[in-house]
Amino acid sequence: MQFPDPLVRGTLIQRYKRFLSDIEMEGGETITAHVANPGSMIGLAEPGSEVWLSPNRNPKAKLDWRWELVKVGDHLVGVNTSHPNKLVEEAIARDGIAELTGYDTLRREVKYGQNSRIDILLEDAAKPDCYVEIKNVNLKRAQPGRETAAEFPDAVTKRGAKHLVELSDMVAEGHRAVMLYLVQRGDCDHLRIAGDIDPGYAEALDAATTAGVEVHCYVCDMRHDGIDVANALPVKL
Repeated sequence: MQFPDPLVRGTLIQRYKRFLSDIEMEGGETITAHVANPGSMIGLAEPGSEVWLSPNRNPKAKLDWRWELVKVGDHLVGVNTSHPNKLVEEAIARDGIAELTGYDTLRREVKYGQNSRIDILLEDAAKPDCYVEIKNVNLKRAQPGRETAAEFPDAVTKRGAKHLVELSDMVAEGHRAVMLYLVQRGDCDHLRIAGDIDPGYAEALDAATTAGVEVHCYVCDMRHDGIDVANALPVKL
């Protein structure tokens, strides 16, 4: 995925009300940018951080800028949670996700379950339908034994637990169901579940894997000009 416009550098002043951030541009101007991320953004919203913005080309948008990346150490981290579905769709189209190859059609946002929409539905006349739920991952904490782990979730997510139940229901109906975690940072070598942040989600994932839901994780190649799905990461449940 290429950014349609060159990103612009700034310095974070503060993130607030979840979806707003004040940023000082290089010329000294302070602007307010949209933050497309409902999570806690632990370790990603420190005042003074180097951030990268894209111009908002939607004429109906209230803000002129969107926060896309933040530099943490030597690495870029993607904070925009609206990108993963498109990134995974592009990766599937080029056979970049080994576990999701060999299907004739791909549809997004298909209604299923308890008034939900599945992120991606893969279909083929020769095999069961494959329901793919995608979660953005950008949490990394300096905890003993987890210094190189990407973690999910970074906040309590009842909606995420509900999705796991619905994926389990699809398996019970004879379909294939996949929980795919997409890590938008390059400084992690495996994925863990942050059960201390959301014990309910950890329990729901245990139940889902027992029911036959597959769990996979891929990391992204993060660049100033774009983002692409790269290689698989081990999942340690």
